[in-house]
Amino acid sequence: MMMPVEVFLIEDDRAVRKGCEQALSIADIPVRGFADAEALLAALAAGARPALVVSDVRLPGRDGLAVLRELRQLDRNLPVLLMTGHGDVAMAVAAMREGAHDFIEKPFPSERLVAAVRSALEKRALIEENRQLREQVGVSAVARMIGQSPAMQRIRQLVSTLAATGVDILLNGETGCGKEVVARAIHEASGRRGPFVAINCGALLETVFESELFGHEAGAFTSAGKRRIGRIEHASGGTLFLDEIESMPLNLQVKLLRVLQERQLERLGSNHSITLDCRVVAASKVNLKAAADAGQFRADLLYRLNVVSLDIPPLRERREDIPLLMATFLHDAAVRYQRPLADWTPADLARWAGYDWPGNVRELKNMAERWALGLPDALAAEAPASASLGSASLAEQVDDAEKQLIIAALRQCHGQVAQAAELLRTPRKTLYDKLARHGLSAEAYRP
Repeated sequence: MMMPVEVFLIEDDRAVRKGCEQALSIADIPVRGFADAEALLAALAAGARPALVVSDVRLPGRDGLAVLRELRQLDRNLPVLLMTGHGDVAMAVAAMREGAHDFIEKPFPSERLVAAVRSALEKRALIEENRQLREQVGVSAVARMIGQSPAMQRIRQLVSTLAATGVDILLNGETGCGKEVVARAIHEASGRRGPFVAINCGALLETVFESELFGHEAGAFTSAGKRRIGRIEHASGGTLFLDEIESMPLNLQVKLLRVLQERQLERLGSNHSITLDCRVVAASKVNLKAAADAGQFRADLLYRLNVVSLDIPPLRERREDIPLLMATFLHDAAVRYQRPLADWTPADLARWAGYDWPGNVRELKNMAERWALGLPDALAAEAPASASLGSASLAEQVDDAEKQLIIAALRQCHGQVAQAAELLRTPRKTLYDKLARHGLSAEAYRP
């Protein structure tokens, strides 16, 4: 959507209104004049969208302050420039406290009006540019959560909805299922300017855990030669990702609970509280409710973390995502190792689709990198013992693998059969025949 560029001008004095309109028009600034606030609000109700509103403070009916308040409710980013008489300066200052962009005192030369309007328009353009950049970052971050299974579509939708709210989130899922990928997507889509700080609670020694999280002052303990900023404090303004939070020692869970409740912390050896602006995303590979019932995790911390909870499914529960994940990982590996793009057969895909992937997406990615390097597929030897093949025959599994590959190609090419055929390196007519055999419609994958 294009940003509006027209300026709306409210001035009940016809001569002054015409003079302002002329000055702005000469400066190549589109302008539309109104005799009162009611006429402007009616235009907005009809769908008009200005880039800036310039309004006299003294107006018949609604005055400039009332206009400002109503416009702020409609669009908080819409700049409002007030024109005041000498006796209205105090009122204009009060209006700026309520969100007005600026005010100019009458009488003013046309150059002063044009300069003030241009300044406000530049601010509006900057705000709009920042908004678009945040949206692009959010879309990019969410798009990195690969998969078209219903479970992944739901997770992407929830991340898009929740990212900007600032609410703390608990991610549940097995090792390697992509919890940190989801956490990074939440951070990037949130628009928060601070860093993404990841801590693996299971990898920290208990002796350094408290100092690592909360920091310390010089002399707080024997080896504390100088002040250290803790990881939580470093994440202020950004997102703190606490992976494997079930591994956090119980005595430190009490301190973390206080930080979450009060958004303040104290470094070791200090009595001074530090205010935080920190979004917390925690992740667990175990059932925290069961851990709390067993006395292995604090129930009050669980309730504080579990305001919003997302369950990340294991790869074996979204096998239809394997072709798209594999294609993505092989492409990335080819770029990283500067090798030709590795190929696979339907039989290869059937073998991968039949494997349970206990290491989840992380294991699949590692296998894709070995495949890209031309190393043997360890699953070929393991498959008979570990695969969950069920009662399907080899022909049926190969047929299903072919169908999943075609679906993945159609999704990637947005239903364009010619592009999908090129991606699959198969003749277009052959692909049309396979679409008919599998009961697939290319139109279903078009935007």
